[in-house]
Amino acid sequence: MSEPRKSIVSPLPGIFYRRPNPQSDVYVREGDTVKSGDTIGLVEVMKNFYEIQAEEDGIIAAFSVENEAMVDVGQEIAVLIPKEDK
Repeated sequence: MSEPRKSIVSPLPGIFYRRPNPQSDVYVREGDTVKSGDTIGLVEVMKNFYEIQAEEDGIIAAFSVENEAMVDVGQEIAVLIPKEDK
């Protein structure tokens, strides 16, 4: 049985960034564990930056877009494997 996966999508059209600024490291990498509310990237719209956050605890399985890529509303940015509560 495959693991359940959830899409993290962009709420806005704009440019996706995986880091807070060009000199900084990325917020998260594929395989990293995240908690609900953790920032995984930013979307820039007209020089304003909006945080993209994980909506639940889990592991970032993959990023669906590259750093500095244009994204549309509802476009998948990353894939999250939700944490299983046992």
